[in-house]
Amino acid sequence: MRKKRALIIGCGIAGPAIAIFLRRAGYEPHIYEAKADHDDYTGLFLNVARNGMRILSELGVDDRIRREGIEMRVMSFRSSNGKWLGTVGDRSGEPQGFTVKRGFLHKVLREAAFREGIPVDFGKKLAHLQMTDRQVTAFFEDGTSADGDFLVGCDGIHSRTRKLILPNGAEPDYTGLISFGGFARGVSVPCEPGTQNMVFGRRAFFGYLIKSDGEIYWFGNLDYPGKPTRKELQSIPQTEWRRVINDLYRDELQPVPEIIRRTESEIGVYPIYDLVSVSTWYSGSAVLIGDAIHATSPNAGQGASLALEDALMLARCVRDIGNLEEAFRHFELLRRERVEKIVKYSRSIGQRKHATNPVQVFFRDLMLPFFLKQANRQSHAWMYDYRVNWNDKVTV
Repeated sequence: MRKKRALIIGCGIAGPAIAIFLRRAGYEPHIYEAKADHDDYTGLFLNVARNGMRILSELGVDDRIRREGIEMRVMSFRSSNGKWLGTVGDRSGEPQGFTVKRGFLHKVLREAAFREGIPVDFGKKLAHLQMTDRQVTAFFEDGTSADGDFLVGCDGIHSRTRKLILPNGAEPDYTGLISFGGFARGVSVPCEPGTQNMVFGRRAFFGYLIKSDGEIYWFGNLDYPGKPTRKELQSIPQTEWRRVINDLYRDELQPVPEIIRRTESEIGVYPIYDLVSVSTWYSGSAVLIGDAIHATSPNAGQGASLALEDALMLARCVRDIGNLEEAFRHFELLRRERVEKIVKYSRSIGQRKHATNPVQVFFRDLMLPFFLKQANRQSHAWMYDYRVNWNDKVTV
């Protein structure tokens, strides 16, 4: 009996993960990536929360992330004048997650796909799709094409797949913030293992983590007008961004200005968009997962983990439900409520970073310790302790 073929569009996080799970379920996946080559050494960093780490464990790659990443247990907050405002998290028990360079996570997942014998073709930018009752054909801008029984779009927040199969669907929404960051060394700052340091700066938010070898991962958030694209922001020269960012934080207490001064890596700058709700997640023999259908801002640190959950859940549905359309429908039904709740929650966190008016800052610093205590009393188990098991059977 011929194995069903799955075309996977995108080789970031969701793409290799869904390909591996589909291979284990008896399908023949093939990954197509628009970029000309891998991006193992580009981009900034992300968090894989413990719900995502469980999926990486199922894939057999969690140990590499634990060794390379920065363990995350608590977030410590202070104001621009150095006042300590409180912490969120717990130093005991299982870590909330691990912070790792994005390119490293991509590499680990892609190499895991290679070990499973899954082919990855680079330079395959999707142009259009043709679907019949029996197959889907993907046409690429280089003039080539590929046939499959179904297609999974894992091509990110500005998904070409989504535009093709849901031309009237919702578009990503700009949150009003941009994110920027980089990597620094040679800064004399105490390292508290498992701690992410957050500073409500006078003009912009700042956060940093310290790896055991002394490398500092840092990021900032800033209100930015209009609806900037990543390409537009990256067209601004690095010298200009360094001038702007140095000026933003020049009056902050140390180590913030020193971290920026000691940053020799390129500073990455990205607009923060999210995508809360799309009317449907599939059309015909094509389905969307990860950021392609429910992109979340980075504030809750759940984007990668949700993509990994999607991959396992979709593969289970396709494995256990004979009809593809019914499998896609059931996958959407199982996932929609959870992911939309997290996208909204993450955006609400971002909105709390905006205060720069002196009156707003006064009341934020006055009330934040109370809110942090409340947050510690509230359980985030719904987010971090969610479990989806590969061996459980999906029933309609």
